[in-house]
Amino acid sequence: MTHHPEQKGFTVWFTGLSGSGKSTLAEMLYHELQARNMRVELLDGDIVRQNLSKGLGFSKEDRDTNIRRIGFVANLLTRNGVIALTCAISPYREVRDECRALIGEFVEVYTYATVEEIAAHRDPKGLYRKAMAGEIKGFTGIDDPYEAPESPELVVDTMTQTPLESLQTILDRLRDLGYLEDSRMLAEGPKVHSGMTDLRLTETGHVAEGG
Repeated sequence: MTHHPEQKGFTVWFTGLSGSGKSTLAEMLYHELQARNMRVELLDGDIVRQNLSKGLGFSKEDRDTNIRRIGFVANLLTRNGVIALTCAISPYREVRDECRALIGEFVEVYTYATVEEIAAHRDPKGLYRKAMAGEIKGFTGIDDPYEAPESPELVVDTMTQTPLESLQTILDRLRDLGYLEDSRMLAEGPKVHSGMTDLRLTETGHVAEGG
């Protein structure tokens, strides 16, 4: 792969409720940036919890610790000329703003979808249903707060946009901010899974259509 010696590192910080489309859009953006021969790494909330934050629970303190760890790694990548894509719920505004201050080159993307939409149409494991029934405690958006960003660089409404439409909106915004020269979609054909999100795979190791 040809690298861009002049590539400027930055972080795209996806935040939103579980099931709002963060991992799907981060994976799609990952392939678009790779198609531009740009250095990019993906930090998915669930995958980070299995590795970097193994053993942490879901108290506010543990959630904040997890997000600070993601921010620390994203900052290391960014300052070394790598694009970091993070897709953790990151429900608390204060710690997200801490990460913004640490990283500097920070593009916050709020993937918006309502609890009702996700519970009705994007809850294959039935987690929202169980949380609503009181079977799961401390579930973000049900009995634990999600603090939406007040001034994100971008809001994508994943209830009204298709994933491709949301991706194009993100590419356009990155171009407008000066991080990309061209916002056209360049990634074509089946996408080999990054291995860094929990999206479904086909038997050939590609990203399953529909995530």
